[in-house]
Amino acid sequence: MRNEEMIIRKKEHWFRMLFIWQGSVLPGLLPRLIMLFLLSLVVVYLHGTIFSFKVPLNPMPLTLFGFVLALFLGFRNGASYDRYWEGRKLWGALLNANRSLVRQALTLPGGTADPARIESFVRLLNAFTYALKHQLRGSDPTDDLKQRLDKEQLAEISREKYKPVILLNLMATWVARQRTAGRIDTNLQARFDENFDKLTDVVGGCERIISTPIPYSYQVLLHRTVYVYCFLLPFGLVDSLGWLTPFIVVFIAYTFVAFEAIADEIEEPFGVDANDLALTQMCQMIEYTTLESAGLPTGTVPNDALDVVD
Repeated sequence: MRNEEMIIRKKEHWFRMLFIWQGSVLPGLLPRLIMLFLLSLVVVYLHGTIFSFKVPLNPMPLTLFGFVLALFLGFRNGASYDRYWEGRKLWGALLNANRSLVRQALTLPGGTADPARIESFVRLLNAFTYALKHQLRGSDPTDDLKQRLDKEQLAEISREKYKPVILLNLMATWVARQRTAGRIDTNLQARFDENFDKLTDVVGGCERIISTPIPYSYQVLLHRTVYVYCFLLPFGLVDSLGWLTPFIVVFIAYTFVAFEAIADEIEEPFGVDANDLALTQMCQMIEYTTLESAGLPTGTVPNDALDVVD
């Protein structure tokens, strides 16, 4: 069963980290590691033979091949982490743009004297954040949007596929109404548009990550190579290690297979695996800071939303 959100925890003591289970990829790898352990036991019992044929492997070629494989795994993890970090930077840019927009809305003539008008804009802004999260995860945004939009806005948004873009249009319409009412001039409207453009860039950047996965043939090649290497290990180590072979094989296999599993998780940073970005907490933190900046009640936002680093 997949986790519903990224695991966020403070730095653990080095000894405790040896036994951490939640948030580790080990639970998903355990069946494969057990299978390798049992295979290694059979290989040791049969002294590295298959149907009376001795498999002529020694540790030297496996050592050289393992070094090359580690380099490829490092490249694979680097490519995945680049995608993960780009996603995190995009959501950091989203936070900054939201704060700037709230500040600009508050500086309108009569802004603080008319909290209902400011609240309508802030609710659109927060609805945009939640709509983006759900679009990236392919989940239903209805419940979150109901809490932040009126019935007319909700009806309009529900019909659309790219809800964050439509919410951007609604926010631009709100600014246009303030321009018509004479509350802002052309220059301030242009400043609003600059931040709207930043939000558009965030949406486009996130969609680029989602729609451009790491080439599948590359993933398949590396996956096959890792497992072939792990299944050959017992035959190369049995003569030198004896009954220690199963334990050493499992340890080495855990390192290689875990690297591949982590890379698979973080290459799609907007998912719901334990090592993906904590989008729900980020949405809550962004909502909290925008409501607080606007002087609006923050009681509906969980306190643990503040645990996410800006």
